[in-house]
Amino acid sequence: MDMLIDPKTRDYNGSTTDTLANAVYLRLMTPLGSWWADPTLGSRLHELEREKDLSRVYRLAKQYTEQALQPLIDDKRARSVTLTTTRYRTGFLLLNVSVIDATDK
Repeated sequence: MDMLIDPKTRDYNGSTTDTLANAVYLRLMTPLGSWWADPTLGSRLHELEREKDLSRVYRLAKQYTEQALQPLIDDKRARSVTLTTTRYRTGFLLLNVSVIDATDK
């Protein structure tokens, strides 16, 4: 069991979890190569923060997310990762990530 990280506050919220929620959060929100203990942990999503609202950026966001979460599948911690990108409103991208872990949670 791990302490659960609240994505809104970016801090522990006092509860515990046995899911991959923390692993997914850390892999997506950490810039690739900046984690001291594992230079392969992280994503390139931070590079898209100031990009224009183009379909190319949506494809890149999906690709960067897939690359960041692939190690969870390679390590057999997750069975599958499903992603969808949606234009939330002008200048905002909604990235829906669904991860099925090895125990089907």
